[in-house]
Amino acid sequence: MIAYDPKDWFTFIFRFHKSDTFRKLLPLLVAIAAYSVLVAYLEIEIWKLADNPHVRNLTLLHNLLGFVLSLLLVFRTNTAYDRWWEGRKAWGSLTNASRNLSMALHAALAPENEADRNFFRQTIPFFAQVLNRHLRAEATRLELDDHALPELASLDHEKHLPNQVAALLHKRIARMLHEGRIQREEFLGILPLLHILTDVCGMCERIKNTPIPYSYSAFIKKFIFFYVMTLPWGFVFSLGYYVSPVVAFVMYVLASLELIAEEIEDPFSGDVNDIPTDKLADNIRRHIAELI
Repeated sequence: MIAYDPKDWFTFIFRFHKSDTFRKLLPLLVAIAAYSVLVAYLEIEIWKLADNPHVRNLTLLHNLLGFVLSLLLVFRTNTAYDRWWEGRKAWGSLTNASRNLSMALHAALAPENEADRNFFRQTIPFFAQVLNRHLRAEATRLELDDHALPELASLDHEKHLPNQVAALLHKRIARMLHEGRIQREEFLGILPLLHILTDVCGMCERIKNTPIPYSYSAFIKKFIFFYVMTLPWGFVFSLGYYVSPVVAFVMYVLASLELIAEEIEDPFSGDVNDIPTDKLADNIRRHIAELI
């Protein structure tokens, strides 16, 4: 995720970052500009359609379609941002639940119970790490240091890792209750915090595994393409050869909105504008080490 100062306007105007839409769209914009010049040349120099009123009426059609297209793009970007913000709220809940769980366990465990403390000190932040990898669908094995717990080292990486880590936490706390190392009231207070971990995992999986319907996304792309490709035919008589940069700019604006929506609708893929799950997982690990 890019850190920036929202009040620094000049930086936004002159800065081109890795995911900037202008870089991605530059070949397409050049092609659209060349196409517009060709249309202008044919209509003005070859076909001489300047006096045809039916051709001039195309501008009215574009005005009507532009209003419809703007509504579609507003809905598209709002839907994508809602998915991004929901994912950020989910990871915020995970951070808070991890902290609260750590503070509850720190208060419940006896000072001399170092074995349980070490277990939770490693396992609670490990849940955030495996959830991060799980959402990115990374097949690489998680790196464990030399002091990793046997329970974590024996996880089956071919199965659902977040569920396995959450199950380890449930089992350990249930065993502590049965052996009398924590009170039943403390167990009942800790249990809802464990449920939040799996709830967050399910929420993130819902965002990850339910993309915008294909037919809707394809329709917007087709609409933008045919709208822009017909723009030169209606505006060439009022703009002349200047229609080329104007149409290219319109294409840049419309296509950029669609590209931005595509990027943020999956907030866990690791792009520069996605949720910084790596940093959040590392913060959870650091905070748990301080609390337990």
